[in-house]
Amino acid sequence: MIRITEQQVREAVTMPEAMDLVERALRRHGTGRAVNHPRRRVVMETHTLLHYMAGGDNDAGLVGIKVYASNPAVGAPDFAVLLFDSRNARLLASIEANALGQIRTGAASGVATRHLALPGASRLALFGSGFQAETQLEAVHCARPLSSVRVYSRRAERRSRFAERMRERLGIPIKAVDSPERCLDGADIVVTITSAKSPVFPGRLLRPGVHINAAGSNHVMRREIDGDAVAMATLVAVDSLEQARMEAGDLTQAAEEGRFDWSEACELSAILVGQAPGRNSDDQITLFESQGLAIEDIALAEIIYSRYAPRPS
Repeated sequence: MIRITEQQVREAVTMPEAMDLVERALRRHGTGRAVNHPRRRVVMETHTLLHYMAGGDNDAGLVGIKVYASNPAVGAPDFAVLLFDSRNARLLASIEANALGQIRTGAASGVATRHLALPGASRLALFGSGFQAETQLEAVHCARPLSSVRVYSRRAERRSRFAERMRERLGIPIKAVDSPERCLDGADIVVTITSAKSPVFPGRLLRPGVHINAAGSNHVMRREIDGDAVAMATLVAVDSLEQARMEAGDLTQAAEEGRFDWSEACELSAILVGQAPGRNSDDQITLFESQGLAIEDIALAEIIYSRYAPRPS
């Protein structure tokens, strides 16, 4: 068994590779070759939650679990993935997984953008300027080369620093703006990656043809997009219907309001393998609800492990 650090994770995989790995995992999920168990939580009287999610890839011969704890006072400081060989049940690696999860979450949005956004989409409205927003922006730019980005978050100083940092990193125009309305103006791709408990923009302002990646909420009591945005989307894709019913607050709350019916949703994997239709018009608004799947973590863990595994002598 080897131990792999955060720095090694960052050095082991690029975003284009991560997107291809996540797409492969989703395709295997769509054909029944990968098995995913939704996130579960252990609730403690200290208000600490233990979160764990598991999955396996029969083609890769790997099975694993991601686990982390969170507390309102400190957030979720430490993530870990344990990767096992499914053929002999041996533990292969213990992987520090803060960066792995960040890359994986961005990659999933990148895959959805690659398949659901308009071919010429190039203007991004980004809601959120934290740790996860970096890889969301990077992945969307990999899927659809961006001509402009507007970023909005609650703290002016933080969004300005984010825009400057990512402008230098990616070499594309990125502007921090002071309102959700200015952020949305002209956008044909929208990403929400916040810790908000209530919608971050008025859905009625969405333009025809826009694609939305809603990636920040994984609790039924939190939502980033309102019922108008959900109702306007005529294609609603989730990474897992089972998991979305448990924790996609955007959809569960819209359903309670009578703005959404679960029969309208499909899994992204079904679109990828041709079991469900994708975008069918230039005016269609598409929505991807990302909760994050263990099989995506396992897909990245596979390549990371392969790059540090001991070589036979």
